[in-house]
Amino acid sequence: MLLFRVLKYYQWIYVWLVLLLALPVHAHPVADSVTTVHIKAIAGLQYNVVRFQVKPNARVKLILTNTDDMSHNLVITRPGARDAVVNAALKLGEQGLKLNFIPPSPQVLWSIPVLEPDETKSITFTTPKTTGVYPYVCTYPGHGVIMYGAMYVGEVALPLANDLNIPPARRTENIIAARGAANGNRHTAHPATTAKPAHPYELQAPFLYRVFMPDASPAAIAVSLPQELSYCWDAGTCRLRYAWQGGFLDNSDSWKGKGDSYGIIIGQVFYRDKTPYPLRLNQPENIPSVAFKGYQLRERYPEFKYNLNGITVYELIKPKADGAGLIRTFRIPDNSQKVWFVTDSVDGVQYEATAGKWIGGKLKLTARQARHFSITMTRKEGVKL
Repeated sequence: MLLFRVLKYYQWIYVWLVLLLALPVHAHPVADSVTTVHIKAIAGLQYNVVRFQVKPNARVKLILTNTDDMSHNLVITRPGARDAVVNAALKLGEQGLKLNFIPPSPQVLWSIPVLEPDETKSITFTTPKTTGVYPYVCTYPGHGVIMYGAMYVGEVALPLANDLNIPPARRTENIIAARGAANGNRHTAHPATTAKPAHPYELQAPFLYRVFMPDASPAAIAVSLPQELSYCWDAGTCRLRYAWQGGFLDNSDSWKGKGDSYGIIIGQVFYRDKTPYPLRLNQPENIPSVAFKGYQLRERYPEFKYNLNGITVYELIKPKADGAGLIRTFRIPDNSQKVWFVTDSVDGVQYEATAGKWIGGKLKLTARQARHFSITMTRKEGVKL
């Protein structure tokens, strides 16, 4: 009886082995492999990885981390479409922020929306079957002309010095995420050398850079205007810090990848805000609390948005027609109290206003007047700041 049971047991094992061997080899498919690429948005309007290689028809997980103190996104386009997508993003106007500055275009393949500082997001996609160079770019206003890279699909990357698909200043660095391995392997960038000083491109003013600037918080924005005028807007303190004429900036250290370097002013500073804070609400001695809310481009000029004690202010800065100073246009649409604009006699400029009354170097505006007004600042001759 015992022998019969043992034989029966081994008979069942034999049957199961036969059935398993008879199954087709693709009855248990192997899980798709995924290549993971990590990219960081870093100071100086740069991605830390400016190119990477993948196979055609491959699964890729791209992770973007914003380590800068300004907003950034990442958009992957069809080959040769980077500039067109950047220009389309600029034309979004007031819809830009709602759309994360990603234009609804067939030239856009995949995208990661706008990330605030210290945010991380990812996308997973299947690369095209068609080999080629697929650009990726930050389309946040003012960033796309320098902040970009290239995804090489099924192609060997060009020698670094000849790679026109990456920013010029990065062509002397050995920065590339390697092609290939599966099952979640990570590919990271390894800088080998530093780029030689160079201005990476030429632009027609107005345009802006997010760079570290002297005598400003780390959240400074440098803006180049026509008439060889420029200014430093401090997003950390929500104010125009200073303005200069004669050139723009020497950003050589930034182009070399030194994220903590300062822009060097080219020209002569003619205005410097010397007040505790220029805009005051209700009473001229009231220093408001401030909060930066971003900016939008209006005919390529940035209009800054910020809060004073919770009240939204818009400020647009343009050059005077004769190049002798700046015109600052303010909008405070929901204002319901008096507004004061406070100046200092040694800040380097003379003032005129479209509304309000000047009282001892302070412009007093009614609640209605403050909803829309402009201040013209004309350079004083012979003043050195």
